[in-house]
Amino acid sequence: MLNLLNQATAPTWDDPIEMLYACHGKVKKFCGQLHLLPDYIAQHGCNAAAQEAITQISTYFNRAAPLHHADEELDFFPLLSKYCPEAQMVIDELEAQHIDLHKNWDTLHTQLQETLAGVRVAPDMQIIQNFTMAYDEHIPKEEQLFELGKTHIPPNELGEIGKIMAARRVG
Repeated sequence: MLNLLNQATAPTWDDPIEMLYACHGKVKKFCGQLHLLPDYIAQHGCNAAAQEAITQISTYFNRAAPLHHADEELDFFPLLSKYCPEAQMVIDELEAQHIDLHKNWDTLHTQLQETLAGVRVAPDMQIIQNFTMAYDEHIPKEEQLFELGKTHIPPNELGEIGKIMAARRVG
């Protein structure tokens, strides 16, 4: 979205598909930080900057990512399936991937917490790669469905699920 001054504005729940895209932007940002973390810690130790990064990454993947997946599974995917039933096979695949993404996060989160506690020097790069590669595969498939949603789902129904998604974050 752009405002009159040509400055980017943040999406709102009035446009839930853009909010889903925005979540993916955050996932990509935090995955990029995860890749940098072991080298950073090797050079600087688990200093305040590393601790803050770990805390922000953990907060996102513990809170926002599960909400994002709920938005998709409870609201967006069923609505897309209603208007674009041929997407169901991909929806089923993505929902199964959500389970694996959460399992991968649980493993990585344990290592991040151990790093904060001084039990481990840094998270294992292979664990980080497993986690981020799964998202690298997952996100493009979802974004294809977001585009289908823009084409097939009536705007008033998108607005309704946007309200539900916003309410999910209040309750």
